[in-house]
Amino acid sequence: MTKLLFIVLLSFGLALTVQAGHSQVATTKDQIKFYTSDWKGDRFPDGRPKISDDLLTRALDVSIEDLWDFLEERGYHCQFDGDWKALHSEKPFAGRALTAQYMPLRPDMAKAIAAEGRAEHREGGNNSWPIAQLQTGDVYVADGFGKIVEGTLIGSNLGTGIAAHTRSGFVFDAGIRDQEENRDIPNLNGFYRGYDPSAWADMTLTAIDSPIRIGRATVLPGDLVLAKSDGVIFIPAILAEEAISSAEFTNLQDAFNFELNRNGKNGGQFEGGWTQTKYDAFAKWIDEHPERLKMPRSEFDSLLKQKKLESRAISH
Repeated sequence: MTKLLFIVLLSFGLALTVQAGHSQVATTKDQIKFYTSDWKGDRFPDGRPKISDDLLTRALDVSIEDLWDFLEERGYHCQFDGDWKALHSEKPFAGRALTAQYMPLRPDMAKAIAAEGRAEHREGGNNSWPIAQLQTGDVYVADGFGKIVEGTLIGSNLGTGIAAHTRSGFVFDAGIRDQEENRDIPNLNGFYRGYDPSAWADMTLTAIDSPIRIGRATVLPGDLVLAKSDGVIFIPAILAEEAISSAEFTNLQDAFNFELNRNGKNGGQFEGGWTQTKYDAFAKWIDEHPERLKMPRSEFDSLLKQKKLESRAISH
């Protein structure tokens, strides 16, 4: 065998070894970038888009309806799901999605996944693997195919782990156990399909950081997750900043309009009538109440200008 042929065969063998060593459960950085290729901002080491902490805070003060309207207008029709149970329904929470997919147990598949976990030095049952990857500000979002009885992805021990890693919470299309104890864990909230005292059984983790389905919503890793008493909305990272600003602007419009209605100054236009004159009065009202602005004033002025142009086009 010539030296050149030996080098070629050795390189080929090494390539196969590297390829065989790729994780099948944890989605690769390149795969995450493929699904989120329009994102141009910072990313976590695992490849997930890293939207700002400021957006996570601002999201808590806007309504799901205003965000839903924004996404609908841009063709995102499958980003909301409702009918949840919650640890603290009165406390909204927001974060960046770290996704996980679970499936009914199949022994040969489970054996391969367990072997991969050992090779990667993962600890505990595979329902704990995603928790070990969570970062502060994440929301652990899991597709547990709606299973509740023996579909309890966490008890209070894993709940404590989620709280320690994220200081936020989880959204499970599945069940939980230790509901009472989980409610007492500081810095933890969670939405889930139901409670059952059973331990999880006959299901296995199949993917981390992959695209998943939660009810009627599609979720990608890095999405902005907003959970409120009426449901959960998943905002694509590429639209998160624009969506929050748009919802904040609508919230301000509503506050101004409500005041006009209460004072009998809105005529019969109880929810509309946004003319140039009304927008000018709105801008003056903001000048008098600068504390209401969460976005930079320059951003508000830009949105106001856009709205005035739209109203002018409609009037003509």
